[in-house]
Amino acid sequence: MVLISPSKAQRLLAENIREHRLQRNLTQEELSSRSGVPLSTLRKFEQQGVISLESLLKIFMVLDMLERVVEATKVPKPVFNSIDEVIALNKAPKRKRARRT
Repeated sequence: MVLISPSKAQRLLAENIREHRLQRNLTQEELSSRSGVPLSTLRKFEQQGVISLESLLKIFMVLDMLERVVEATKVPKPVFNSIDEVIALNKAPKRKRARRT
């Protein structure tokens, strides 16, 4: 179930990053200098939400957010309600690629 569109997510990310920057009392110029992301790119990101993944990760690193972002993308470990579920999972063949649709 998708509750947010990609364009809305871009805007929210940009707003959140701006808030983190301001909370750390950093100017756009300082964040640009520390991250290696051009000032024009940072300004465009904060205004429009448009940025490359590499630049975004550099900004996350300077704002001490990179590890949390990587952690948020990990596949959750399964939760088992019984030993039978554990046994069934261990007997099931491991999938190596995604299913075709």
